[in-house]
Amino acid sequence: MAKEMRSGYTTGACAAAGTKAALLFLDGEYCEKVTIMALDGTPLHIPIQEVIRTSSGARAEVVKFSGDDPDITNGVSVFTEVVVRPEGSGVHFHAGRGIGTVTKPGLSVPPGEPSINPGPRQLIRNVIEEILGKDGSADVTISIPAGEELAKRTLNPILGIVGGISVIGTTGVLRPMSEEGFKNSLVPQMDVALAAGFDTQIFVPGKMGENAAVRFGLPREAVVQTSNFIGFMLERAAERKLKRVLLFGHIGKLSKVAAGVFYTHNRIADGRLEALAAYAAAEGLPQEAVRRILAATTTEEALPLFAEYGLERVYGILCARASARAERYVFQDLRVGTAMTTLKGELLGMDDTAREIGRDFHWNIES
Repeated sequence: MAKEMRSGYTTGACAAAGTKAALLFLDGEYCEKVTIMALDGTPLHIPIQEVIRTSSGARAEVVKFSGDDPDITNGVSVFTEVVVRPEGSGVHFHAGRGIGTVTKPGLSVPPGEPSINPGPRQLIRNVIEEILGKDGSADVTISIPAGEELAKRTLNPILGIVGGISVIGTTGVLRPMSEEGFKNSLVPQMDVALAAGFDTQIFVPGKMGENAAVRFGLPREAVVQTSNFIGFMLERAAERKLKRVLLFGHIGKLSKVAAGVFYTHNRIADGRLEALAAYAAAEGLPQEAVRRILAATTTEEALPLFAEYGLERVYGILCARASARAERYVFQDLRVGTAMTTLKGELLGMDDTAREIGRDFHWNIES
């Protein structure tokens, strides 16, 4: 029997629980655990590590519990300081240490605001109304001291969130990370780039592709990391009415797209060498060399054969095929170009749409 996965609670739920504990403390009640209602109606029973009085209010510490979700904030302390204000003056949110500030448009929180997402804000407002009444007002400052370092392992620097991590969560319940949840976490990059005026964007599988793209002169602000979910991100791009997408990255990933594979994790689809062998064979690669490609361990190992037999043109053919399959995948709702590189970021080939996009961005490739 499969083990049932444990749910946890989000950083937003931690901050809401801390808000409730701080308000109760100011009212003379010390709680070792509080119950808050998640936005989907799930009751969350959250332990309180400590509550102390501050010069103008109270501050509570809650230790994040992620259940069986591989969340980087699991076990970190979330501090919430609450200062009660006169009724009717509203609830105001502030970024303490380790909480980022939004600097670019396109996210769910406007530039200049602390990166505390709408879900957590609503959870905290609900708690304040529960304890103080409908017109209850307060300043709420959230701090996650570990957030300054943790932010380096997130997409926040790409999204224009500076100084720390975001307080996130849709409902407050943290269920073990689904594939869908991870895919959705990638989409805000697209919205930020679109808000910056880029209706043509560069999709890269990861940091390696991003670095190569920027080195060739493509604007970092237009670069979107897709991870293995190229098809999903193309669909989201079509929904947002992007005009063009440039697929830019290692041939090992993008050759799969040429074969019609749009979820490129190697445990799901590892037909890289088969794709290279098929397209090279179609261009005249001898049978013995085709076998050598199929016997290779990596695409990098196979690449010298293309030079050996003078078949470097296959790279451009693979790029054109990847673009055609991608456009078909989104029913021609946007144009797609493809450029493929080596692991070192050296350009192997591109198609005509990639050249067009590159010229429009004034990249430093002569081809």
